[in-house]
Amino acid sequence: MSRFLSQHLQKTLFNLPEQPGVYRFYDKNRKILYVGKAKNLRKRVGSYFTSKSADSFKSKVLTSKIHDITYVIVDSESDALLLENNLIKKLQPRYNVLLKDDKSFPWICIKNEPFPRVFSTRNSVQDGSVYFGPYTSALMVRTLLDLIRHIYPLRTCNYQLTEENIQIGKYKVCLEYHLGNCRGPCEGLQDHESYSKNIAQIKQILKGNLGEVIEFLKGEMNRFAREYRFEEAGQMKKKVDILRNFQSKSTIVNRAIHNVDVFSIIDEEHTAFVNYLNIVKGAVVQVHTVEMKKKLKEEPLELLLFAITDIRERIHSEAKELIVPMDISKEMPEYQITVPKIGDKKKLLELSERNARAYRLEKKRKQSEKPKLYPWENILKRLQKDLMLNQIPVHIECFDNSNMQGTHPVAACVVFRKAKPAKNEYRHYHIKTVEGPDDYASMEEIVYRRYRRLKEDSKAMPQLIVIDGGKGQLNAALSSLEKLRLRGSIAVIGIAKKLEEIYFPEDPVPLFIDKNSPSLKLLQHLRNEAHRFGIEFHRSQRSKSMTQSVLETIPGIGKKTIQRLFREFKSVGEIRNLSEHELADRIGKTKASTLYRHLHIK
Repeated sequence: MSRFLSQHLQKTLFNLPEQPGVYRFYDKNRKILYVGKAKNLRKRVGSYFTSKSADSFKSKVLTSKIHDITYVIVDSESDALLLENNLIKKLQPRYNVLLKDDKSFPWICIKNEPFPRVFSTRNSVQDGSVYFGPYTSALMVRTLLDLIRHIYPLRTCNYQLTEENIQIGKYKVCLEYHLGNCRGPCEGLQDHESYSKNIAQIKQILKGNLGEVIEFLKGEMNRFAREYRFEEAGQMKKKVDILRNFQSKSTIVNRAIHNVDVFSIIDEEHTAFVNYLNIVKGAVVQVHTVEMKKKLKEEPLELLLFAITDIRERIHSEAKELIVPMDISKEMPEYQITVPKIGDKKKLLELSERNARAYRLEKKRKQSEKPKLYPWENILKRLQKDLMLNQIPVHIECFDNSNMQGTHPVAACVVFRKAKPAKNEYRHYHIKTVEGPDDYASMEEIVYRRYRRLKEDSKAMPQLIVIDGGKGQLNAALSSLEKLRLRGSIAVIGIAKKLEEIYFPEDPVPLFIDKNSPSLKLLQHLRNEAHRFGIEFHRSQRSKSMTQSVLETIPGIGKKTIQRLFREFKSVGEIRNLSEHELADRIGKTKASTLYRHLHIK
């Protein structure tokens, strides 16, 4: 064991029990790092801190971050497996395998109500209704519901069909009745007994007992034929044919193989794919494949166990036999584990492996067809979508005004290319035509000057202009673009500071982008950069003005003399460091003597 472990960790490791359980690793901020299971907690957790176990860079990184360890003792290794699976899904630790399959599976519900409805749902509610599933394929659900509705006329309305409501004639038949899809129980045109017989047969179909339903319908067909009710006999025959056709499409291996789960795994360097088949009476009724991202070079056995536990829990599987490619009987002793070598069960395992490979190939095909984007392209595509732009805004410019109580009004224009600042293209402006603090007029002036210059120099225009401000500043900018005949050719928006509202031309209702969206963060970066650049320029102008005003208080030193000095020197401090002789060379002996005397008064 490493001698670099803290006393706290050494004590924790020493006190770990030699029993099955689940352990958790935490960093110094009590953030969960890893969840694992163990047949022997002391041996398994201690193995992380031996030199032999740290065989990968990721393992070394994990152990270096462990600050605390907690554990839970359980009765068996299978209990540890189930608890580990639940904790990983709940806590999402950074170094655990990532199961890339978070969708909820659909159910078929037979509602607990008079004249029950039959429909699909992704939420099972404890209200006495009967739920079948969950199904791993939404297509399978649609196929079953279409089959049921084709054979049995059922109501789809949500009326409260109590005996009292039917007796008083509260409801009227709808279009479904006239189309033949419902027999009108709402008006008492179908009784409970006949409707309940249909529901009972539907339950058998959903349980996979198609044979029993077919035999019942054949008996009814023969009875109608003996009674010379040939039209009704023909309807029964149609239903039998539909069920037989549906039954023939199922993959049949061996009808003696009943209620079995089949799992296979395709293991790669960074990823694994686990396929699941559910077999009922020799027919494949469920197929599902999950992708798993490795974090710490997990072994195939560990990945397979995790996937089996997760999938069976989510689909509520009650199968007691598992057909798998490796022996997991020690880890899951409560199940009958079969690792087939020959025969029908081997064929099922090979079928599962083919499905896993097909899923992997399809996944890779889609990834290869998907164009690779640079990070900035992803951000700008999102911005284009959020702002409903006609093109990706590769070139964006943002404007901001800056003044202090109306003094030294200046403005800034910052340029972003490919979502990053292009600082060599930044420009700052002195406001020339506006007197006093008038943000709207100032914005109109600088936008006009900026794009008149670009137009005269035949330079490329931006795809997006961002104005720091609300509707007033935006309208001022649009006025300048109108004068330059550029309005409509460049997208323009305003961003207000308080609530981060995005304003569009001629639209009084602002847009609010999700505060965590990369689009809003990019717009905020633009706005903040324009504000920073403008403030810095404004501050330098105020500072220069203040230093100049200090020199202007000296008798005999005029504005032209001050301007001559500041063309060569940046501050009063630099001028103060000059000797009287050096000053005389620049502004003459008389002025130099006066200036030197005033600058060196104690």
